[in-house]
Amino acid sequence: QVQLVQSGGGLVQPGGSLKLSCVASGFTLDAYAIAWFRQAPGKTREGVSCMTVSSGDTSYMGSVKGRFTISRDNARNTIYLQMNSLKPEDTAVYYCATHRPIATNICQLNQFWYDHWGQGTQVTVSS
Repeated sequence: QVQLVQSGGGLVQPGGSLKLSCVASGFTLDAYAIAWFRQAPGKTREGVSCMTVSSGDTSYMGSVKGRFTISRDNARNTIYLQMNSLKPEDTAVYYCATHRPIATNICQLNQFWYDHWGQGTQVTVSS
């Protein structure tokens, strides 16, 4: 059974850090592009970051560049999102996602491109 199980969310003060994890089971991650999305109350889901299969190239939405880092550990079948210098506007439910592409050197910040999703984890940035 294909599954993505997330952990690591919570409440943090502005300027703080959190690291989200997403463990894959039922498939091996090394053939998949990976991504993180988020959805704030009353807003549409938006792409935060993605990473390609082959070269590990990454993309980030503008507001998180330089603060967030996506990574993968294929040996542990796990995806990570390190979030630093958090701001109140980063408050949202965060989702990991994966897609097995034909071209291994691309990824997209388009939610409809992804096949498998984690259950979501709440991140709240507040003093």
